[in-house]
Amino acid sequence: MSAWSSQFPILVVLLPLLAAPVCALFRGTVLPWLLTTIISAFSFYLSIELMVQVLDGGTISYHLGGWAPPWGIEYVVDLLSAFMLILISGISTGVLLFARESIARETRPEQLGLFFAAYLLALTGMLGICITGDAFNIFVFLEVMSLSSYALIAMGARNDRRALTAAFQYLIIGTIGATFYLIGVGLIYLMTGTLNIADIATRFADIAGTPPVLAAVGFIVMGICIKLALFPFHVWLPNGYTFAPSIVTAFFAGTATKVSVYLLIRFIYTVFGPDFAFGDLALTDFLMPLAVAGFLSMSIVAIFQTNVKRILAYSSVAQLGYLTLGIALASEAGLTATIVHIFNHAIVKTGLFLSVGCMFFVVGSAWLKDLDGIGRRMPITTFGFVLGGLGLIGVPLTPGFISKWYLVSAAFERGDFIGYSLIALLMISSLLAVIYIWRIVEVAYFRDPPDDAVRKEAPLSLLVPTWIFILGSFYFGVETSFSVGIAKAAAAFLTGGA
Repeated sequence: MSAWSSQFPILVVLLPLLAAPVCALFRGTVLPWLLTTIISAFSFYLSIELMVQVLDGGTISYHLGGWAPPWGIEYVVDLLSAFMLILISGISTGVLLFARESIARETRPEQLGLFFAAYLLALTGMLGICITGDAFNIFVFLEVMSLSSYALIAMGARNDRRALTAAFQYLIIGTIGATFYLIGVGLIYLMTGTLNIADIATRFADIAGTPPVLAAVGFIVMGICIKLALFPFHVWLPNGYTFAPSIVTAFFAGTATKVSVYLLIRFIYTVFGPDFAFGDLALTDFLMPLAVAGFLSMSIVAIFQTNVKRILAYSSVAQLGYLTLGIALASEAGLTATIVHIFNHAIVKTGLFLSVGCMFFVVGSAWLKDLDGIGRRMPITTFGFVLGGLGLIGVPLTPGFISKWYLVSAAFERGDFIGYSLIALLMISSLLAVIYIWRIVEVAYFRDPPDDAVRKEAPLSLLVPTWIFILGSFYFGVETSFSVGIAKAAAAFLTGGA
């Protein structure tokens, strides 16, 4: 490994962090967007290089300032964290290709520099959470991501003042989640005297049954579940996704909640240990009912929504139930299903929200009543949305099918009544997805457009990134060697199978 490539773990986080204040100084629509896109693309390149290094040489440990852990801060890149780095930076770069014209219409011109600065800070926070090996640093990056997220959502107020309320709601609930996490980390530090995740893991078995540690685990899991938007802690998400600018919604739908799922996996399998988490603590009894209630109830709620972004928002909460269910199955197969679905759902949902962003750009609304006949008014965009909807439902040859196949296989592996019941409930949830996607299809193709409506597509700068994600989702629905291969290897590593 060269001296240059050995610095990639810090550069992937440091570059967007340093570029953010520079972006805030720029004026106009081009320069802040261009700098943000270049930095995001370079982070994507670094993430790919880190994955190659991990595949070639195993887990990477980077010591900040040359201070060896546990005394110094450590960045750790293993298969799962490298996988998340690629996903986050890749989605970010794709969304930014969409952003220049879209955000110029949805945000005040004088705010563009600040918008892209906040975007880079959110990207920094997400990448930092996935790469740091320090429990307190996770909190720092979590707050960097969260604070910038509040600002990004609030900038949707140009189109709808309810964005301010949504941002404030997210701030309150997000602060509660972060506080819970910090209390948990503080209690663990009290008992172990260290904040290094690997060091905590080596000492955890000796203190696992003590009251402070039990309380710490409870606080950390609850805090992460709030950040994750797991039912019933999801109330901040629908409004945030509905009223945020289109590219913010697309970016967050593909990344933000996935980072929280990653964090839950990391703590359960790396810090607590699956035997303690699922054996002594019986986390399955806590997570599984919430996961099932989430993907069933939120799919039903989505059916009755009157805004496309809101339908997809509740769909996201339902999909988070799938992700949590895979973890709750407490098996290598279940964990594999979760990691696969993190990737697949991120690609599909980003493409769907970008499609809605195209509609919003032309029509100026995402409410169903304003989208009558949109299939004839914007045929290319609407067809892309339908294809993405097929992926969300889980039709064969789509990534959603791959995800549900592995989730059903994991449930079947249990070989008991609960496992078979879960399979039935997953099928019901898929049927519910058909209904809420059909509601949008019905409005698009089976209602007449307004008399004054004209046939007009979004600009190519919006259509091309949208179709990259839509076609990309079908590619990963057929060619699964990357998503499934990495997921299986990461799950085997975390569960002790490799």
